[in-house]
Amino acid sequence: MLQIRWHSRAGQGAVTGAKALADVMARTGKFVQAYSVYGAEKRGAPMSAYDKIDDKPILDHSKWMIPNYVLVIDPSLVFQEEIVDNTTEDTVFIVTSHMDKDDLLSMAKHLEGRKVFVVDAIKISQEEIGRAIPNTPMLGAFIKVSEVIPFEDFLVSIEDILSKFPQKIIDGNLRAIKRAYEEVK
Repeated sequence: MLQIRWHSRAGQGAVTGAKALADVMARTGKFVQAYSVYGAEKRGAPMSAYDKIDDKPILDHSKWMIPNYVLVIDPSLVFQEEIVDNTTEDTVFIVTSHMDKDDLLSMAKHLEGRKVFVVDAIKISQEEIGRAIPNTPMLGAFIKVSEVIPFEDFLVSIEDILSKFPQKIIDGNLRAIKRAYEEVK
């Protein structure tokens, strides 16, 4: 089973991102779960979202997992040691930061020796979408790093999922996804 944990602040789109990823993967015939855990339930409060993806029905509906991937979409949360809870040496971290990976790792000692990828999803979302909602750029980075689905197939599905929005929003999100796919390191 593929397990993904998202760390963000409420209002940054982690829940929507987790649900969009689940929707894309369900379209490929996978069984999926996407859910979230809120604390104070107000904009800016730290929160987590989760995805489970498998070839067979998922019977475990708990939030407990040993994630294969941890997506940190708020730059300040990368410095909180809780992001490594219940991870293994094989867990891959994709974090939003304006810092390069070496500088980030020198400050976030709990990530030393981990598989870490960095993308500035905040900057990308501001420039391409016009708002600091980094969930779709993070999806682009995740698809690049994980190779869980061919990128072109992902784009077709995500464009269909976004079709309820005005074309300007769809185009901005697609640009952000493509840019993060290219820029993640």
